[in-house]
Amino acid sequence: MKFDTPATGNPIDQLKVVGKPLDRIDGPLKTTGTAPYAYERHDVAADQAYGFVLGAAIAKGRINAIDTAPARRAPGVLAVVTTLDMPPLEKGKMNTATLFGGPDIQHYHQAVAVVVAETFEQARDAAALIRVDYARQPGRYDLAAEAPKAELVPGDSGEGSGAPPEDRFGDFEGAFAAAPVKLDETYTTPDESHAAMEPHATVAAWEGDKLTLWTSNQMIAWGKRDVATTLGIPAENVRLDSPYVGGGFGGKLFLRADAVLAALGAKAARRPVKLALTRPLVANNTTHRPATIQRIRIGADRDGKITAIAHESTSGDLEGGGPETAVSQTKLLYAGANRLTAMRLAVLDLPEGNAMRAPGEAPGMMALEIAMDEMAERLGIDPVEFRIINDTQVDPEHPERRFSQRQLVQCLRQGAERFGWANRNPTPGQRREGRWLIGMGVAAGFRNNLLTKSAARVRLDGQGVVTVETDMTDIGTGSYTIIAQTAAEMMGVGLDKVSVRLGDSSFPASAGSGGQWGANNSTAGVYAACMKLREAVAQRLGFNSAEAEFADGQVRAGNRTVPLGQAAGGDGLVAEDVIEYGDLAKRYQQSTFAGHFVEVGVDALTGETRVRRMLAVCAAGRILNPKSARSQVIGAMTMGVGAALIEELAVDKRLGFFVNHDLAGYEVPVHADIPHQEVIFLDEVDPMSSPMKAKGVGELGLCGVGGAIANAIHNATGIRVRNYPITLDKLIDKLPQPV
Repeated sequence: MKFDTPATGNPIDQLKVVGKPLDRIDGPLKTTGTAPYAYERHDVAADQAYGFVLGAAIAKGRINAIDTAPARRAPGVLAVVTTLDMPPLEKGKMNTATLFGGPDIQHYHQAVAVVVAETFEQARDAAALIRVDYARQPGRYDLAAEAPKAELVPGDSGEGSGAPPEDRFGDFEGAFAAAPVKLDETYTTPDESHAAMEPHATVAAWEGDKLTLWTSNQMIAWGKRDVATTLGIPAENVRLDSPYVGGGFGGKLFLRADAVLAALGAKAARRPVKLALTRPLVANNTTHRPATIQRIRIGADRDGKITAIAHESTSGDLEGGGPETAVSQTKLLYAGANRLTAMRLAVLDLPEGNAMRAPGEAPGMMALEIAMDEMAERLGIDPVEFRIINDTQVDPEHPERRFSQRQLVQCLRQGAERFGWANRNPTPGQRREGRWLIGMGVAAGFRNNLLTKSAARVRLDGQGVVTVETDMTDIGTGSYTIIAQTAAEMMGVGLDKVSVRLGDSSFPASAGSGGQWGANNSTAGVYAACMKLREAVAQRLGFNSAEAEFADGQVRAGNRTVPLGQAAGGDGLVAEDVIEYGDLAKRYQQSTFAGHFVEVGVDALTGETRVRRMLAVCAAGRILNPKSARSQVIGAMTMGVGAALIEELAVDKRLGFFVNHDLAGYEVPVHADIPHQEVIFLDEVDPMSSPMKAKGVGELGLCGVGGAIANAIHNATGIRVRNYPITLDKLIDKLPQPV
């Protein structure tokens, strides 16, 4: 199905099932511990052995030799495969570093060997017996030190954010120099880890020359392609199966070492192998969100109209990598006639920087939304009103392109009213409750809507049961449920008559899970397949497909009503289709918007910050399931608390690794850190987006939260911190003296 004209009335608009806050159909499996995650696929291949990965002990250099003899003699060991046993493996399309093979070390904990043994403990202990002779070389591990040498580069997150190396519109320098009110500040964000609950894990089994991987992966089609490329085998000989993913946040978008080494280990041991990366390897061997240094300049007239805005970001990555696209939202979020954005990339020898939930916008808005708050303060204008004054209904750099839907002003106004913004004291440091300094902060939320083709297969049997098959993944987002709702709505049946099968590469290739594109595109693919199935049903029954109504498990046309299952017959019916998009996204800018409001308390004696309450008001197209969408937003808001207050990968700048590489040292928010969270979805449909008229929301809930928290801390204390995370040491010596 080609979607190239705006959506009009269609079966989804009935909203009998779609749009309802239904419980997740996979909930019982997850709450009873019976959902099959990758490392727990005990039943899929008999006689599984265990793999353990040895990571490099240096960050830059070469391997002179590897002594595996003691490991091979260890109890229970079945095979040892080292990086010197083969030349560098071909890199998958999405990989920056080589995952295995060859003597060169590109980053700390790059995989250098895998041990396969009868038990996990035997494999781990044998790996500790391997002796590696390294030739260490000097490395570049300090972004601030390398930033002056960083070159202008283009960037594309692959998730809807991107920019050329330098982009100019109008005369920024002239307008900035002439502006009566100016801001020129630098902000930094740190390296961050995905810290998903489920580590990267795979069970690998060979049957002749065919490989099956039961793995934890967000993008099945990408994974299948890159496994074939990396191992040098035909893609038709590779199968990936990932029905449940226990968190990914972008860290499982791409092929990683667990899948490659499980496959190599299984071939060497001639046994199925299960392998999970340990927490230190998750931090140092896989990907992370790279740190940024961001300079923002804003000029405005005294009425608050922005006349000049510039956003320049520097980040680092391995040779051949790309930048964090932190300037992307600044190209679209606020009006201003004279504009400059630029991205620079420093070459670092740290582990690979890549996509983490809302790459680009998440760290970019942490800086931009503090800058907007600072500018409002200098102008003496309320921060909410300053953002509203500079709203735009067109792409500022391409005014002929209107936004398909843009309700940012409504998000801010409704949020301000609901949150009690009028009660905020605009003078910082004035509100106290005992030893706590209380403040409120606001930030806009922004995330682009990305359209990507997605396919599905739909089966109808004689009992009227509809089965959906697509390689779409559920990373805790509710994919099973919204896909089931879509099929139920389209075919006129209840959820109890829908079965959803996901995550298998033998199914039609979907959009996959990432960049908040999964829900809209995968359900649109199911919509397309169901439309084809409806036509097949009507044809078999002799109905005019345009007149056929599907409701209550029956098909009606004129004065005839037939049970849906009867149309399937004994052999059933099968339909498959793919949603593909025309140029609507080029003609209309498609984005999602939010207003984030936060109240914090800061201990006047210790500098400890506690978030007291949070509100997100979101405009993100049709909400397919308000309950699961709310879960996505509050989860994202929680990540925003972590990014603002505690999350930071500490870099050892001498040896080039992340020191706090486990969940004991890398802190993330826990239940006690998170207060009351409220989410409001504005009534919106976007006919330019898809037949579902939906968009995404899972990352919108994160973008802007860090800035709102930083602004609330400033309102509470009068202290402006521009370097995340905002830990108490950055506040304690500047706090107002007790009255």
